[in-house]
Amino acid sequence: MSRPPSRRRVWPWIVAAALALLLVPIAVIVVPILTHESAGQSNQQQSDEQWPLSATAVGDDGRTRTLSVAAENGEPIKTEALVRGERVVVSGTGYDGSQGVYVAVCVIPDTAAEKPGPCIGGVPSQQQDDVAAGTVQWAPSNWINADWAWRLFGARSYDDTSTGDFTAYLELGDPQGEDADCITNSCGIYTRNDHTALDDRVQDVYLPVQFSE
Repeated sequence: MSRPPSRRRVWPWIVAAALALLLVPIAVIVVPILTHESAGQSNQQQSDEQWPLSATAVGDDGRTRTLSVAAENGEPIKTEALVRGERVVVSGTGYDGSQGVYVAVCVIPDTAAEKPGPCIGGVPSQQQDDVAAGTVQWAPSNWINADWAWRLFGARSYDDTSTGDFTAYLELGDPQGEDADCITNSCGIYTRNDHTALDDRVQDVYLPVQFSE
């Protein structure tokens, strides 16, 4: 008669399987951060308009990125007279769909080599749990990332990863709050690489904005 497998022989395989289930997601998250190399600058040129509703930049990676803003109803907005609680639809195209971006109102840095910020709303915190597909979630800052692992933490996916198209829905926060002061400082509606590539400036594109006090 054959003997049933010993418990001592089985439990190491159970532990190994559990560790694999734990380590694989960690590797998916950590490895891209550790191995990312900067793609350079966005090379955004200053617009002839003081308050443009669209901006285009040709990055060092060869991509042409376009960032646009509109009101919730699709009409033009006065970016020189924003108010707290106003809803703004931000759209982008030409972005690197393999790399996540933050979308928020941020303080304009002194030079293009510096990371924009601080930003109103801080780190994006929109929740994805039990949210139906197509649901619009308004927040002071949005996080766009197509990677399934990051979407578990609240990121929105790109509308089209291959073309780098996205839509973000900003409900403007306090322009002079704890996160950022956009009354004293010059600010803009920005896109910038998320925390997986903080030192990479190639997706820094912005539209200057101003708040009504």
